[in-house]
This record gives sequence, structure tokens and C-alpha cells, in this order.
Amino acid sequence: MALAEHATAAPAPGEAYVEFRKLSKTYDGKHLAVANLSCTIGKGEFLTFLGPSGSGKTTALMILAGFEAATSGDVLLNGRTLAHRPPHQRNMGVVFQNYALFPHMTVAENIAFPLTVRGTPPADLRMRLARALELVQLSGFEERRPAELSGGQQQRVALARALIFNPDLVLMDEPLGALDKQLREALQLEIKQIQAELGVTVVYVTHDQSEALTMSDRIAVFDRGTIQQLATPRELYEQPASAFVAQFVGQNNRLAGVIISVEGARCRVRTSAGSLLNARLVGSGACGDAVTVVVRPERVTLGAPRDGANKVDARVQDVIYHGDHLRIHLVLADGGMLIAKADQLPAAGPSQGAGVTASWLPDDCRAFAAAGARA
Repeated sequence: MALAEHATAAPAPGEAYVEFRKLSKTYDGKHLAVANLSCTIGKGEFLTFLGPSGSGKTTALMILAGFEAATSGDVLLNGRTLAHRPPHQRNMGVVFQNYALFPHMTVAENIAFPLTVRGTPPADLRMRLARALELVQLSGFEERRPAELSGGQQQRVALARALIFNPDLVLMDEPLGALDKQLREALQLEIKQIQAELGVTVVYVTHDQSEALTMSDRIAVFDRGTIQQLATPRELYEQPASAFVAQFVGQNNRLAGVIISVEGARCRVRTSAGSLLNARLVGSGACGDAVTVVVRPERVTLGAPRDGANKVDARVQDVIYHGDHLRIHLVLADGGMLIAKADQLPAAGPSQGAGVTASWLPDDCRAFAAAGARA
């Protein structure tokens, strides 16, 4: 069997490959680490569980792997429950942040270990090992031991070991967290390319929103044991369903205010600085309700406002050079802060202390109930 083939037959069209059904988990009988979780994952999909520490994403992954038992609910793979199937019978490859390599084994022995314990015939084992080494660009490293490898090379060994036995799923729990930024970004692309080449289904856990946006077909944003939003990277960034998602995925300016009128899906807000803003209303809202208006820094422009744009007067507090762009920190009349992201300018940009007009289009901002009501 080639490395890209999988033992479990594909589900019928329209069926979920992995399904969480009202899954809950509590460790103390009082607090839910995972609360009534329901979602589906398609075959060949790269789905990321994204969220802060303690949000339930790793617990959900460990239940899927069989390392934790659910308190209630169920997980199905290809239409069959995993409730009473132990981890070694689930045919899932797992990659951890700490690599979990055997220090006394060579690279070849580490990668081939899942095939060795399954009693794979030697000829088949050698063929699969050669393919796995080539896939993760470690051909020629067969006789080295983990201590002789860099962190990135060790992670490639762990990935090859998780793929070599043709798993139905590959589960990754913060696999790049211990690596430096440049190497982490390089491996993000490599892992995604390998996943696309093999067509394997991946469930990936991270707290790094940039990593999630780079690698995923879809992202499930976790908070307090529940999925706040499950969508494509573009949908999450451009159309956040809650104030939590808007703030956690990417950077947002936040302006407090009160609704003074509602018309369909739009509302007009008076901010604490006295400015009047038009925004898309997410969820329900009525006149007098407190809301938070959010707008991305890259949507904020300085200078003459476009027709119909929201505008606020501000003073430049600082201009920070980021190489390919400038981040301009602004102070509003009420002391609130606003950040504008601008392309690299020929000059140094607006000077510190200068008065400016910041503006953005109504379609580029959203108003959420002050407590972060969901759409």
C-alpha cells in the first residue's frame, strides 16, 4: 500500500468523515472543559482547533485520539462510534509539541516504529520508509539519532512517523510551538503541502492565529469549551461572528458606544468620544444598547475621508516602523486608542503629535453587543 492510501473507505457524498456529537467533558464534575461540542470534519480536510489556553481545544483532540474519555456525547469516524475503541485501534497518527521520539533509536527506526510493531514485511517496510524520508526531506539522515538533529528535523521525523502507517487521521497538538519564528513559518507551509499531496485528514491544535490562518481549510475558534465560530480563514477574518472571534483572530480596534438608530443590518453608534459611526450590526441590538465597534487597523486611513466614510479626529501618538508597513498609534478625544496600518511611505509618515482625521467605510466595521453577543 502506498503512503498516500488509507485503510478506511471514504464516506458517501455528503457524509461527515469525523463527527463530534454533543460532546462534553468535565474533570471535577462541576466545570466543563468541553461543553456540548458538535461539529463535522470532511475527509481530506485540514481543520484547526484555535483558541487560548484552557479553551477546550486540546481536550477535544485528546478525546478524538482516545487518550481522554468523554463525560457525555460521542465521536464518530466514518459513521462508526469511537466510544469503546482504544487509542491503538483508532488508526490515527499523533504529533506532539515535544516530538516524543525514542532517543536510543535512529531516525529510520523512529519513523518505522509503527510498521515494526504491526509486523509489516521487511520489503514493504523499506519501501514505505524510503517514501516517508523523501516526503519530509530527510533522505540520508537514516542513521542519525534525535540528539544529532535540529528541532525542525526532529519535528519532521515525528511527522513522518505519524504518516508512515497510512492513518485515517493525523492529529497535531501545538507541533511547532517549540520552534523559532522563521523555522515555524517554513514548516507550516511544508506540512500543508504534505497534507495536500497525501490527501490525509488533519486536525490541528494551536493558539497561534497566524498559524491557523496560514494552514487551515477551516478553523474552529474555541472559547470556554465551545466553538464560537467554525469557518474558512477568510470568513473568520472578514466576518467574525462575535467580539471574541474578532479580537482573537487578527488585530482589531475597539470603540465603545451606544446605538442611536437601527436600520436593517446596520446601526448608527455614538462613541464615548462623541463621534457618530455607521456599522454592520452583528446579532440583535436596539436604541440605547451599549456596543463595541471593531475595525481592522489596515482598514483605517488617514487624510481626506472617502464619501460616506466614518471619521474621527485624533492625534498621532507614535509611528512605528515595521519594514513593509507603518503602524500609527492615535489618541482619540476621550483618551481612547486607535491604530492605523499604512503601506511604507516615501517620507517618515505623519509626525508625532500631529492632528489627523482617521476614517474607514461602514462595511469595514462591525458593532457587537458590549458583552460580545454572537451572531
